[in-house]
Amino acid sequence: QVQLVESGGGLVQAGDSLRLSCAASGRTLSGYIMGWFRQAPGKEREFVAGISRFGSRQLYADSVKGRFTISRDNAKNTGYLQMNSLGPEDTAVYYCAVGLREAAVRDQNEYRDWGQGTRVTVSS
Repeated sequence: QVQLVESGGGLVQAGDSLRLSCAASGRTLSGYIMGWFRQAPGKEREFVAGISRFGSRQLYADSVKGRFTISRDNAKNTGYLQMNSLGPEDTAVYYCAVGLREAAVRDQNEYRDWGQGTRVTVSS
């Protein structure tokens, strides 16, 4: 089992940037794909971004493409989500997760371990 801890959330204004981090322990992160998901108030959790084991492939939800960048540093056992040009629609609790199947990076049911989430609030 991989333990994941997100950090970096907070309250920002529209147009600002944040970088979320996801620190992993218990297993070597390079053995897993990593994904970021978010859940806005009153909505279901949705895919935001995913990255392959060694970072060569990234996928994004259409809603964040061009604004968010997912990355990872396997040497530090940490993943990141750089979020630029934030808007109120990005307000949510953000979760990182790890899984095994690169072909299913968008499918949250394929992820085996999850962090507790970090809250991002964007004011207009």
